[in-house]
Amino acid sequence: MKTDILAFGAHPDDVELGCGGTIAKMISEGKTCVIVDLTKGELGTRGTDETRKVEAGEAAKILGVSARENLGMKDGFLVNSEEYQIEIVKMIRKYRPEIVLANAIDDRHPDHAKGAKLVSDACFLSGLRKIVTVLEGENQEVWRPKQIFHYIQWKDIKPEFVIDISEHLDKKIEACMAFKTQFYDPTSNEPVTPIATKDFFESLTYRAQDLGRLSGVTYAEGFTSEKLIAMKNFDGIVW
Repeated sequence: MKTDILAFGAHPDDVELGCGGTIAKMISEGKTCVIVDLTKGELGTRGTDETRKVEAGEAAKILGVSARENLGMKDGFLVNSEEYQIEIVKMIRKYRPEIVLANAIDDRHPDHAKGAKLVSDACFLSGLRKIVTVLEGENQEVWRPKQIFHYIQWKDIKPEFVIDISEHLDKKIEACMAFKTQFYDPTSNEPVTPIATKDFFESLTYRAQDLGRLSGVTYAEGFTSEKLIAMKNFDGIVW
């Protein structure tokens, strides 16, 4: 299956929070996107891995992604091991993306930065012909994405570029709130976590609004890039 964008998250809901608006926009423009969650989020304070699975499926429907997979890695204990690298290589070779989106390069949750490096390394390894992978009984062809971009999460990392999501913020928020056990709910009796507060919910809008203010649009999501981006012309710039 050939896809345009393969978005990785250390936990279910990482992709929605970090780049849900961008994914919604790209899909609305005819691009294809697949989400791969590295863990089930089983260490989350609120909800369970089973509720997260249901919520992830609902969020995927809202965004309109072509598929969503979960690699079942160990939540809280991600390591940049050969075993985990190979599992990600299999996904890259299966979906053959032009662009990979991955966790923030530095963040409050240690799994995020670990996931970012793990995915980055796997993208390189996926292009090496002497690394043989088999999926569903068939040898996979090598594939290396053209670009790896890291979305921004808890920490206020300065983006190297932003995507205008002015027409897609509502869908991003809807997809995030599909994870109803994780976020703000004044009727919930579960423990309050940093992401289950009203302030965090409101930050989904005001952070996008601030990046939009700085870039001349209404709402935006920010990314960092692993390599210098070359532009053919200025046509894609918002003036």
